[in-house]
Amino acid sequence: MEALKANKIDGNTLFIFTTDNGPWLNFGNHAGSAGGLREGKTTSWEGGQRVPFIIKWPGKTPAGAICNKLACAIDILPSFAEITGAALPANKIDGVSITQLWEGNLDAEPRKDILYYYGKNNLNAVRKGNWKLVLPHTWRSYDTTPGKDGYGGRRIKKTVESPELYNMMRDPGEQYNVIESYPEKVKELMELVEAARAELGDLNVGLEKGAGTREIGKL
Repeated sequence: MEALKANKIDGNTLFIFTTDNGPWLNFGNHAGSAGGLREGKTTSWEGGQRVPFIIKWPGKTPAGAICNKLACAIDILPSFAEITGAALPANKIDGVSITQLWEGNLDAEPRKDILYYYGKNNLNAVRKGNWKLVLPHTWRSYDTTPGKDGYGGRRIKKTVESPELYNMMRDPGEQYNVIESYPEKVKELMELVEAARAELGDLNVGLEKGAGTREIGKL
């Protein structure tokens, strides 16, 4: 911000502060904080996925506004494209423009859901609105004694054996699996899961590719 002000362009610059994913909790006093969310970096729990996102856009984004709508870092590119009038590629991309949220329209809902793909092509969870369905998968947990002073503690392997359902508005820490109480939500989210698997594949169930999988690009 100091550099923007020094060059007198702070009034005509969209400034974003964010990060890629959660903290390496196994580094103890050298780790960041997941703020009470479950687990950390390299996991599909919220501590590994949910990150700060602060935007300053003079004349556009209302100062002090807080938005709780779904959004991802992959939404930044199509948002910039819309703002600048740039064309998006002909091939489908994963992001959607969220400029309405940046402009203070907090009733807008440009992103309806999130697919928690991890690794080569593993669908570990899906989210729609306030509901998150965690699918069977294995992860390296931080639920063990952390290291300190720059040395990482060991992590342990854990497995979700059967689907789990969480209400992210009431339970952002993903502590209370309510799958037995909301079968209609499970059915709704499983439709999203099956659609994602058909389009993109899911190695967790042996589907290496889906109908929309493209070959890796080459220069």
